[in-house]
Amino acid sequence: MFDDTPLLANPWTWFVVGYLLGAIPFGLIVTRLAGMGDIRRLGSGNIGTTNVLRTGGKSLAALTLLLDAGKGALAVWLGQTFAHGGDILGGMGAFIGHLFPVWLLFRGGKGVATMLGIALAIHPPAGLVFAAVWLLVAGVTRYSSLAGLMAVTLTPLAPALAGRWDAALLFAGMAVLVIAKHDENIARLRAGTEGKIGGRRGTPDPNG
Repeated sequence: MFDDTPLLANPWTWFVVGYLLGAIPFGLIVTRLAGMGDIRRLGSGNIGTTNVLRTGGKSLAALTLLLDAGKGALAVWLGQTFAHGGDILGGMGAFIGHLFPVWLLFRGGKGVATMLGIALAIHPPAGLVFAAVWLLVAGVTRYSSLAGLMAVTLTPLAPALAGRWDAALLFAGMAVLVIAKHDENIARLRAGTEGKIGGRRGTPDPNG
């Protein structure tokens, strides 16, 4: 892993940097700065964009989305700038950091926005597929969770078709983790009790 390779040229350096970036809980920070207190005590208790939208409104949710996606993209950019293979490991680190941040006792977000930023940075067509699928499914069904699940499931196809198997495998692994994080959402979708986008602010949102 770490050998005689200069530190910045070692791709595993960017996995660590990516993890530290990904572990920044922007949803929690943004809502606290806005005077809302601890987002983990509101709505679904999740620190992600959807819970911020439900409990804090569109502007805070948009900022959270940009920051969560941006930290993933930044980790990829730094990795690919300094080390061969650093983009993949940087993105992997950022994603794991977002899901399992050490600062929050490894209880992080569900990874949808961060995966979007990583996909756009590593293989832009994959990011466009992600965004298009999310918007289409969310627009038709009003289920943020279903939109995220469909987006992460289909995104690995874009790099696979382009022969970018490193990116395809990374995105497939991310998709598995996102789906696992949405186990309760999946149960509610099957039961017909999942919360929809546009629900009343301050009500519990299972996808946050």
